[in-house]
Amino acid sequence: MLRFWRATINTRNGLAFAIRSEQAIREELIALALSLPLAWLIGATTMRRVELIATVALVLVVELLNTAIEKLSDRLTTDHDPQIGRVKDMGSAAVGVSLVMAGLFWLFAIAERMGAI
Repeated sequence: MLRFWRATINTRNGLAFAIRSEQAIREELIALALSLPLAWLIGATTMRRVELIATVALVLVVELLNTAIEKLSDRLTTDHDPQIGRVKDMGSAAVGVSLVMAGLFWLFAIAERMGAI
């Protein structure tokens, strides 16, 4: 039980730091908050609603991991390092892929709701 409590505190601390230091995290939290009621309007089924919310949550998860990679990379060296630059670019690419995926899920759900598919 103590381990669970410590993990919960670490989670809260990590999220609080990310919210304070990263605009992208704040924007994605707003998107997640907006996705909750919108998913109920757009999703044709309960499962589709869960999928819509989960895709936005996935974007937040990937952004948190990308932020962690960037913060760790910046801590290693402030000098320009091409390899660290590539690592940061890969983290950004992961965020981009998750955003495209979420967008496609939402577009599919909207098309489904409108009867287009």
